[in-house]
Amino acid sequence: MVPAHNEEAGIAACLRSVRGALGRLPAEVRVEVAVVLDRCEDRTPSLAAGQLRGWPGARVLRVAHRPLGAGVGFVRDLGVRDLLRRLHPARPEQIWLLSTDADTAVPPGWAVEQLRYAAAGVHGVAGLADLADERGLSAHARSRYRAILADGMRGRSHDHVYAANLGVRADAYLRCGGFPAWGHGEERQLWQAMSEAGCRLRQPTDLRVRTSARTRGRAAGGVADLLRSLQTDAQSRVGSENVA
Repeated sequence: MVPAHNEEAGIAACLRSVRGALGRLPAEVRVEVAVVLDRCEDRTPSLAAGQLRGWPGARVLRVAHRPLGAGVGFVRDLGVRDLLRRLHPARPEQIWLLSTDADTAVPPGWAVEQLRYAAAGVHGVAGLADLADERGLSAHARSRYRAILADGMRGRSHDHVYAANLGVRADAYLRCGGFPAWGHGEERQLWQAMSEAGCRLRQPTDLRVRTSARTRGRAAGGVADLLRSLQTDAQSRVGSENVA
């Protein structure tokens, strides 16, 4: 499931990477893909349509407007519910839901690795997201971001949760209420609910995607907001030093 709001710069590369990763799954694995176009006003719809052409099981959903106060969790959940309808009558415990973002590229082995965890009886997998191009960030912002990542590392595991690199078993998703529609941080809220419900969760350090290092994102509370705050802090430090 891929939500997209005015993502013409990255949607084609994202979908190519997702298609490549899903193409490595065994032929007996049924695959359905939902690209949820969220109030797009740029070329994202046409670019997505071009990538989905000739891709069995892949389709576009369109969101013309969100309810007042709804966040990107509303959009993500819409995509998930569409996938579950299309995968019926498969039982929820047989369905593994994969989530990424339109400014993200997944590696070729991403889906295979996700299903390896699913086969082991895990309910949820949260990988890491590396920055694809840090050249627009100051040295201070890059250093602070790496420090934040390092602070959440726990040997071969970690404490981070990114919707850009997430896998959840459908029965756990439904039991825990899915992506919350309101506010932001929907992936962390879902993960917390799954943890409190006693779900078997894994956060491996070797399951990684590459995501944009932009500082103007599409979802409040995401990586872009964090990077912008670090960049702003770096600029404030420079200003203070110049005054001093």
